[in-house]
Amino acid sequence: MSTTSPSHEPSPERIFQTLNAHHQTATLKTAIEMDLFTAIDEGNRSVVDLAKRLNASERGVRILSDNLVITGFLRKENSGYGLTQEAALFLSKRSPQYMGTIAEFLTNRQHYENMAHLTEAVRRGGTANTKGDNLEPNDDLWVSFARSMAPITIPAANFIARTIAAQDSKPVRVLDIAAGHGMYGITIAKHNAKAQITALDWPAVLAVAKENAANAGVADRYATLPGSAFAADLGEGYDLVLLTNIFHHFDTKTCVLLMRRVHQALKSGGSAVTLEFVPNEDRVSPPTEAAFSLLMLAGTDAGDAYTFTEYKEMFLEAGFPETTLHPIPGMPQELLISQKP
Repeated sequence: MSTTSPSHEPSPERIFQTLNAHHQTATLKTAIEMDLFTAIDEGNRSVVDLAKRLNASERGVRILSDNLVITGFLRKENSGYGLTQEAALFLSKRSPQYMGTIAEFLTNRQHYENMAHLTEAVRRGGTANTKGDNLEPNDDLWVSFARSMAPITIPAANFIARTIAAQDSKPVRVLDIAAGHGMYGITIAKHNAKAQITALDWPAVLAVAKENAANAGVADRYATLPGSAFAADLGEGYDLVLLTNIFHHFDTKTCVLLMRRVHQALKSGGSAVTLEFVPNEDRVSPPTEAAFSLLMLAGTDAGDAYTFTEYKEMFLEAGFPETTLHPIPGMPQELLISQKP
C-alpha cells in the first residue's frame, strides 16, 4: 500500500501549464505593446481608467491585467492594479532601466518558427531553418536584435568595463566582433576617453550601432568594419577583442577558427573578452544558461551552450593558454578572459 501523501501524488498540472506557456509570452508581449505598465505607473489603476488610457475595451483590460497578476507582474489592489517592483523597474517607460524593447527580438517570428520545427531539429541535430549557419546577413533578425536588446546589456557592459579596468584612461584599441547594438564597445568608450573602438558586423546592423555611438557621444572614436567575422580583414595590434554572444552559434571547430583570427588580431599581452551563457559541467544548471542549448538546437546548424571546460579547450587550441571565468552578478551570463602571451 502506498504511503505517499495526496499532496505528493503525480498530477498533470505541470504538463498542462508547460504546453500552455506560450499564453504567458503573448500576455506579457501584449502588455508591453499596449504600454500597460507605464499607464499604471502614471496612476491609472482602475479598469475604467486603464481602458480609457489604452484605448481598449474594459473587458480586455480586466482579463489581461488579471492574468498579469497571476503571472506575478501586477498586484491586485481592491478593484485596481499596481506594479510589482520588477515591473516598475523594468517594464514602465517612466523608469530609466526600462527594457520592454527586448520583447521585439525575443518574440521575433523566426524564433517561433524555429521552435515550431523543434521535432525535426532534434532528429537532424540542427535547425530546420535554412539560415541556421549564421554566416550570411539576416537583417530581419539581427537588426531587430540591435534595435531592441541594448537595455538588457547594461549590467554586463558595465561589468566588462570594470573588469578590464577601462576606467584607467589608458589608450586602448578595441575590436568589437558581431557588435550588434554596439553597447559593449560603446560602454568601454564611455568609461575611457582614450579608447578607440572598431565595430564589426553586417552593414545594416552597424547602422544601428553607429546611431547608439552618436547618442552616447563617442562617435568620433567609433569606427565600423562591415562584413563577416570569418572573412573581413580584422587588422592587428588590438589591446582587446570583444566576442559577445557569438560562439554559441557555431560548432567547436568553427569557434576555434574564429578564436585563431582573434589571436592574430591581438597584440602580445592583449585580451579576448568573451560573454556567453556557460552552463555547469552537468549541462542542466544553472537553468537559464543550461536551457540556452535548446535555442541553439532549434535555431542553428551546430551551435550550443558550451561549458567552461569546453571553452578552455577551444581557446587553448587557438593559442590562448589560460582562460578565466567571471560570473556576472544578477545576470545569467559569464565573462571569459583569455590573454595572448
